Amino acid sequence: MVTAPDEVPTEAVLAKAAHENFPVAPRILPRAWRADLMAVYGFARLVDDIGDGDLAPGGADAAALGVRGEGGEDRALLLDALEKDLDRVFGHLGGGEPPRHPLLRALVPTVRRTGLEPGPFRGLIEANRLDQRVSRYADEEQLLSYCELSANPVGRMVLTVTGTATPERVRRSDAVCTALQLLEHLQDIAEDYRDRDRIYLPADDMRRFHVTAEDLAAPSASASLRALVAFRTERARTLLDEGAPLVGSVRGRLRVLLAGFVGGGRATARAIAGARYDVLAVAAGPTRTGLLREAGSALRRGA
Repeated sequence: MVTAPDEVPTEAVLAKAAHENFPVAPRILPRAWRADLMAVYGFARLVDDIGDGDLAPGGADAAALGVRGEGGEDRALLLDALEKDLDRVFGHLGGGEPPRHPLLRALVPTVRRTGLEPGPFRGLIEANRLDQRVSRYADEEQLLSYCELSANPVGRMVLTVTGTATPERVRRSDAVCTALQLLEHLQDIAEDYRDRDRIYLPADDMRRFHVTAEDLAAPSASASLRALVAFRTERARTLLDEGAPLVGSVRGRLRVLLAGFVGGGRATARAIAGARYDVLAVAAGPTRTGLLREAGSALRRGA
């Protein structure tokens, strides 16, 4: 039996916010910001769950998007249906049909209040379309182009929601978001390869460090893979440092939120280093204490 669209378990999607490496919508923020950030997160999480094949069983999300039968397992078809529902979000502001999925209906008041544009949302969808077609990246340039779609739109939407977007802040935000994405790729090397046959390590770096795809399936990382992970971790740290002055460019509660993003990235990098870069044998995630320490440091320094 397929769950009715109104019974889509949206709470399960939003609950995933608690397991991210960075705070999504902490209680210190004004209520309106928290509601808008959670609406944006709900959309981003839904896109990723579709792209990764991680939707809740039962077909409720597919049914809510108007996709039934065998089409409910077709990720490309679901992403197309999601984009059409995104069109309804913006069309509804002009009196058109409302979106069908509950998470996109929740997005309507956020878009109305904040003036968010379709571009960043479409970027997230396109990144997940790429994941259906591309499983290897030739070099860092190609990988960073992917991050431009998969990660950077989120930071841009945060700046828009909080009314603080400027060209310089967007540039700094892009650096932070890309760094967070690269670190997540390092944490998930084994899972991405085992479950999805995806490798987010640039192929030219793998050749340089004498790492093969088969090395990613081992129970623990070889010395060569650890050296590559250390190199890629340092690359992410460099990007974090480049973007970190974003924290000092704002004041008040937003400064705390952005310090949380930067601190989350630094705590993750520290955790990977603490595991001696063996991300195959160890779930190298930041502890709450480590995250708070790094976020506090970023808050005090403004970078």
